[in-house]
Amino acid sequence: MPNIVSEQELFFTAFEPKMTNRFILYMDGIPSYLVKKVARPSITQEKKPIDHINVQRYVKGKTIWGEMQMTLYDPIVPSGAQAVMEWVRLHHESVTGRDGYLEFYKKDLTLNILGPVGDRVEEWIIKGAQITQVQFGDMDWSQDNPVEFTMTVQPDYCILNY
Repeated sequence: MPNIVSEQELFFTAFEPKMTNRFILYMDGIPSYLVKKVARPSITQEKKPIDHINVQRYVKGKTIWGEMQMTLYDPIVPSGAQAVMEWVRLHHESVTGRDGYLEFYKKDLTLNILGPVGDRVEEWIIKGAQITQVQFGDMDWSQDNPVEFTMTVQPDYCILNY
């Protein structure tokens, strides 16, 4: 029997890749335009060995959502560092040593990936994110670059809506 080419294979299929510079990250208390770069969610599925006679098989273990690192601009007004420190203070207040309740410091973030005309083509809901690290960056007399800093958040889990 001869190979018959289907219509889907015969005609051109449009291909529009998602671009790394088309995104908006929404965080409560931090303006979206301060976010220069963000990692999309990552997931690890642990494997657990099951020994049986002389063979080893595997079953799924814990599901672990990875940390998400982002780079933010630090303008004079509104101060990006000040906006992030407000969230950090919900985790831990340096002056008093008081730690906060998770109800206040865990936040839900939304990462929208945009198409070429600004439409949302992918949406991630990052649930229960908490700050695990902030590096406010270096200052350097020999450079005239904008000040940037990095922040790492740990989500409880993520949902890919579309």
